[in-house]
Amino acid sequence: MNITPETETTRALNQGNPIQKRARLKWIHVVPYVFILPYFALFSVFILYPILYSLMLSFSQWNSSGLTFIGLTNYKNILTNPLFWKSLSNTGQILIIQVPIMLSLATVVAVFINSSLIRFRTFFRLGFFLPVLIDLVTYSLVFSLMFNENFGLINHLLSLFGGHVAWRTDPFWAKVMIIVAITWRWTGYNSIIVLSGLQSIPKDLYESASIDGAGRIISFFKITVPMLKPVLLFCTIISTIGTLQLFVEPYVLTRGGPSNATMTAMYYLYDIAFGTFNFGLASAGAYLVTIVIAILSYLQIRIGKGGEI
Repeated sequence: MNITPETETTRALNQGNPIQKRARLKWIHVVPYVFILPYFALFSVFILYPILYSLMLSFSQWNSSGLTFIGLTNYKNILTNPLFWKSLSNTGQILIIQVPIMLSLATVVAVFINSSLIRFRTFFRLGFFLPVLIDLVTYSLVFSLMFNENFGLINHLLSLFGGHVAWRTDPFWAKVMIIVAITWRWTGYNSIIVLSGLQSIPKDLYESASIDGAGRIISFFKITVPMLKPVLLFCTIISTIGTLQLFVEPYVLTRGGPSNATMTAMYYLYDIAFGTFNFGLASAGAYLVTIVIAILSYLQIRIGKGGEI
């Protein structure tokens, strides 16, 4: 026969008459919900309510007299707008080029700062992570000065070799400037995530591979990369979502130009919402972009087989 030791809680419950016992028991059951209530209250006000209200806006026309239900008109208007597709295309081009480059660099950096041959590894880890801590607008302004066509640092260095790049007036180089800025900011962040994956790989695998005669390069492609598959899949998904929400860099660096060449989907929706105050159309576009993000994330998980090694 098992005898359960009496705890402080059970002793407190057993004291008093039956009515007092039931009251204490009822209060103990309620207390956990009291502690989590603030979270659900804040979630409802700042997340759930905006989601539902923007959904309602996407089916409405907003004006000074209030909301008027117009069905799928906003979705039809935005799907037939060439600039919306242009902004999606720009975002897709940046995504396809920037994410693979950034994740490749992040993996190399993670291997570098995880190597036992490197001294001051903590210093390097902090150094690579620092760009994430810098304010988005501040770093965009710094890049704007660096890539200024007339007196920027980059063109000054290029001029030493006889070169000059039209970073703001050439559509191709404007995209390159944004890709460089995003890569600089987020490579360190992803390298720290990849580093956590590297440290979970058993060292026995590398020792066995070394005994079998495998060098560092073969071990990297045969052991490191396959074992990092779940982490790389996670980084790919969050980087894809982040790129599809790209706004600050094109807004500060190029203002979406030249000729809308760097107009991203979020910048386009922002321009509709606060440039023309057509919040219904902007809400419809936001939900369409959300659907695109959901589809891409689903495909990445299916292609990556859920990160299974």
